[in-house]
Amino acid sequence: MVLPSFLKKSSFWKTYLKGAHYSHDKIPDLSGKVAIVTGANTGLGYATMVALGAHGAHVIAACRSEQRATEAIEKAKQEIKTNYPNAPEPNLEFLQLDLNDINNCAQAAKNFLKKGLPLHILINNSGIMNTPFALSADGIEQQLAVNHVGHFVFTMGLLQKIKESQPSRIVVLSSLGHEQHPKGGIDFESVNDETLLDPATRYGRSKLANILFGKALARRLKDERVYVNIAHPGFVATELARSTEEVYGKFLTVVLDYLTMAAAMKPEVGALTQLYCATSPEIENLDIRGRYFIPIANELEPNPIAFDEDLQERLWTWTEDTVKEKLKA
Repeated sequence: MVLPSFLKKSSFWKTYLKGAHYSHDKIPDLSGKVAIVTGANTGLGYATMVALGAHGAHVIAACRSEQRATEAIEKAKQEIKTNYPNAPEPNLEFLQLDLNDINNCAQAAKNFLKKGLPLHILINNSGIMNTPFALSADGIEQQLAVNHVGHFVFTMGLLQKIKESQPSRIVVLSSLGHEQHPKGGIDFESVNDETLLDPATRYGRSKLANILFGKALARRLKDERVYVNIAHPGFVATELARSTEEVYGKFLTVVLDYLTMAAAMKPEVGALTQLYCATSPEIENLDIRGRYFIPIANELEPNPIAFDEDLQERLWTWTEDTVKEKLKA
């Protein structure tokens, strides 16, 4: 059995000795800042929306379901008023976004731009994990489509506004699961071959794509005050593993449920690493760009393949070409 490379790194184990590098009380005043959080209706996205809103940010919850997002927004407003009595009136609103559909992602970006707002923080939080094989609305393997391609389209549609609003931040969520990537990283010729990869490896491929994209985007923005970084939130009790029983059966689902109850972080704790990348003054003061952080806000080098600039650029070109083919005028 080949161990994931991060398990061989002393720097990974030292993060447990370092402890948390960020906390909610370190989040600065965000009054006047506008933030978008994808998947803000549940889990990490919801906890992130609450934290940003409680510190004065105008938060746009970019979600697929208006009903679920509206319910989450109302719940978040009450939570902020209860837990942050000195916070300003929460300014939270819904933006329809379906990451499974390239044209919807492009339109969602346009719909935000119509609001005439700046954009200081974009957190690409939403994602799916270990799902059965399926194709997106555009015929792309679904985990890669939702976790990478949809966010690529949405981000690029907003990028000029983010640059105009600098200093600004883009946070790309990845996972230690990127260590499960296929041999060689990504075979762009066989992305949709159902027979080649199991659900966990397809997930690892999508999470590797997140890091490759984050690093390539950070490199493109090196001369701007736009800080792109990548976050792994850790083992968090969320709905992300909802496909476990369908893919792996009831026994493993029960095991995972018990493990989650015993060891998983609460979403408000798991969200701290992405909140660090999105809000900490250190990011600008220390000019932190294209870096990868694990809980809680401790830097770690990802798998060596993530540093392959040729692979980063091949992913960028493949994604651009795929989007051009699927995007309607």
